[in-house]
Amino acid sequence: MDYSTATEEGTTTMNRFSSAVPDNEYLADSNVLFYLSDAVSQLLEHKEEYTHFGVIRYFAEYFSSVKNSNHVLFREYSYIMATPHNRASFIRVFWRCYRQIGKSGELLSMLEYRSLLQLLCPDFPLEPVQNAARIVLMDDAIDYLMSFSDFLFAFQLQFYYKEFLDSVLVIYQDLLAGKSPNTVIVPTSTSIEQLPPVAAEESDREQQQDGVEPSTLAQCVDAFCDRFKHSHPPRSCMKGVLEQTNRISYYSFLMSLAKHEAINQAIGALPNKTEFLIDPEMDQELDKLIAQISVSPGSNSSGSAVGGLKEMLQRKASPRRNIHHRRRIEVESDGSTEETDSSEN
Repeated sequence: MDYSTATEEGTTTMNRFSSAVPDNEYLADSNVLFYLSDAVSQLLEHKEEYTHFGVIRYFAEYFSSVKNSNHVLFREYSYIMATPHNRASFIRVFWRCYRQIGKSGELLSMLEYRSLLQLLCPDFPLEPVQNAARIVLMDDAIDYLMSFSDFLFAFQLQFYYKEFLDSVLVIYQDLLAGKSPNTVIVPTSTSIEQLPPVAAEESDREQQQDGVEPSTLAQCVDAFCDRFKHSHPPRSCMKGVLEQTNRISYYSFLMSLAKHEAINQAIGALPNKTEFLIDPEMDQELDKLIAQISVSPGSNSSGSAVGGLKEMLQRKASPRRNIHHRRRIEVESDGSTEETDSSEN
């Protein structure tokens, strides 16, 4: 398994076989111990389900799902946010599940996008969706409709680099208030989360002003990158964006980053924009589903479609769901493989 680590240019992937990487550093930066702990917790919580298949097979499927980025489906929000790999995996799952919305050209509201996210992660909060909408709409009224591609690239930036962007917002607010770059202090992520709602509303109104000097913001952000120990956008991307204008606001800065192909490549979750609507593997799954529906004129088309989509998502789900799903198929005496809605809760 490869892992990502923060470097001067943002996020760099390193391999466990590299002689330059000490074992303890690899274990820490790759989050292997986190996944091992979660695998054991899941095993203990659902041990009756795994007795039939065996522990070795369970661990093999768990880490295979982590490697293939299928492990985040239907997991809790805290788990999805726990590692950079989990975040990138969730972004990719969201794209694959709802890419057809982009192909149709349909526009959705912020709350509709949140509903889609909650189908994949039931406790997904509203705040990350609001932040993505603010990037797309440049902090205007966030109840306007958005295209799938605009929302997803903004969501990807905000979701993957959340802690870094929260700190950049504090830097921006200090500069907007007239503080010298030498006196700008970046608080911890904990103190950012504890800001009262009133302060957040006041900062939103402030950000509607003309913005700050890009060179000053670049200086502060570059200095912050030296101290920031987690993932951040490549410095060359941020510097390039800030060199293109005389004044810049926080959300115009983020929108430019969201559209930057180098950012997309650094995260590694989505294809480039020319291939954004192409996913041959998922297309094949959908074609098979449509074919099954078309050759069953006596069946309920809506019910068949829902059941087929559930089965397809189950195959992409975490190992706990995979094993549980197959076990039900094997033990059902009437040969039916259809599951009820309650099995997804």
